[in-house]
Amino acid sequence: MDDFDAIVAIYDQARAYMANEGNYTQWGFGYPDSDIVRSDVESLNSYVIVADDEIVGTFYFSVEDDLTYRVIEGGVWGGDSPYGVIHRLASSGKARGVGRACFEFCAEKIGYLRIDTHRNNQSMRKALTEFGFVERGIIYTHDGTPRLAFDYSSK
Repeated sequence: MDDFDAIVAIYDQARAYMANEGNYTQWGFGYPDSDIVRSDVESLNSYVIVADDEIVGTFYFSVEDDLTYRVIEGGVWGGDSPYGVIHRLASSGKARGVGRACFEFCAEKIGYLRIDTHRNNQSMRKALTEFGFVERGIIYTHDGTPRLAFDYSSK
């Protein structure tokens, strides 16, 4: 749990950045909270990105069957093979390329990835499409909130 405080601080910074960019609702109510961060760390699915000996990014990654990805509206997934799931990607804003570093790391682990983001998260949408993710449709989070669904295949 050495990185816990740094991870929580990055999520705080990311929420402020998103609100400043007009994305008030995606993480606007304290998400992810410290219990989620602790669970991610304890499950060994929390990763950090380091630049110049400082944690500048964090994300959740796991190869799993994400329940929220079982139903997609307005499209279809690009594949049905096992996939890696990326959630809660955030940057401190102190280094460029945090998204790309995350995507490259995850794509090395498994060649098929899925991720979702809020319609108003323009920065994430841009990073996803620049890396090669394809928008596939809409999924709904556990609380029923719609998210744009993307996938990536290295093949």
